[in-house]
Amino acid sequence: MDTETAPETAVAAAPVPRIVFNRFIPSARFPQRADRSAAGSLPTRAFRYCEPVATASAFGYYVFPPMAFSLRWDGSAIRWTYPGAEDWMLLTVAQFPHFVSEFDSHAPEEIRGFSPPFLGALQEPGHVQMWTGMVMRTAPGWSALVRPPANLPHKAGIELYEGIIETDRWFGPLITNFRINRTDIPIEFDPNFPLLQVQALPREALAEAGMNNYELVPDLTGLRPEDWDDYYDTVVRPNSAEKRPRGQYAAAARRRAKGSEG
Repeated sequence: MDTETAPETAVAAAPVPRIVFNRFIPSARFPQRADRSAAGSLPTRAFRYCEPVATASAFGYYVFPPMAFSLRWDGSAIRWTYPGAEDWMLLTVAQFPHFVSEFDSHAPEEIRGFSPPFLGALQEPGHVQMWTGMVMRTAPGWSALVRPPANLPHKAGIELYEGIIETDRWFGPLITNFRINRTDIPIEFDPNFPLLQVQALPREALAEAGMNNYELVPDLTGLRPEDWDDYYDTVVRPNSAEKRPRGQYAAAARRRAKGSEG
């Protein structure tokens, strides 16, 4: 074989990232992987032995407010302020401070003037829309669930809505909507504390055909012998042991996870 004419070895293509966060606001904190301790808030016993809680806590990415700011609702109007502002301002639609010129200096000519609003008061009383400063894209076939952080105490004074976005097809601002549930008390937002958790979901999991494919077992007579066998292994056997080691489920789940990674 003529080595000079041998075909070149194909270079393996780099894997497509499951999720990409594009930071538009330069001062915004980057999203980061959620962690098993729920940002250090889980009790030690739950962190060590409750694998379902730890796994849920680590599923996804923390997203932060892009700056420190405060909101106040008097039951009618919403006002906002931030460090360096002279006073409280009536909130209708507000751009991130000094961002319009930053956006226009980088955007193509036909996109200038279309920087995303940072905050907006919605028509429903006490409702606000906030942009995180990020624009997100997921791999083909993946959507994004935007929700409050899992197992972290929710921020007092607001209730966040959850949403699922087809971010492989829709390239727009990563926003959240929330309702203010107390009046005349400032609600402060900390840019170093997670406000959202973003979780990538295969769109197949959201298909109606799949979600409608479920079964209900009406009573104990419907359990199969293999169901009872599995219940015995899960519940009876560990409780019948003279010395029951703690965290058996957690240890087994971690072994399975390591095996799948290999």
